[in-house]
Amino acid sequence: MMQILRRAEYAAVFLLVLWLYGQSGASWWWFVLLFLVPDLTMAGYAFGNRAGALVYNAGHSFLGVAALGLLMHLSGQNWLWPYVLIWAGHIAFDRMLGYGLKYASAFHDTHLGRIGLN
Repeated sequence: MMQILRRAEYAAVFLLVLWLYGQSGASWWWFVLLFLVPDLTMAGYAFGNRAGALVYNAGHSFLGVAALGLLMHLSGQNWLWPYVLIWAGHIAFDRMLGYGLKYASAFHDTHLGRIGLN
């Protein structure tokens, strides 16, 4: 039951991001083209599980999104807003599918459980 609730929460966040992105007036092509960019952090696994988890988690944590959003707000660089939303949308979508932050033990070990078993 908790698994369903957790996925529903992230689905709601994803839908909110989509709505906010639509309100931003930014091109949907940018959304489509940049949506999977955070997954490039999986390349960190080429240097082992520990490095991979560190790099992957840096690109898949809402803390990074919040930091970029704060930087955008404080600097008045509102052109960053679509990128903040795309990044947040990617993370919410991943979590909705059950992909969480990685442990150093293995790629499949996440804070949401083992991928494929949750």
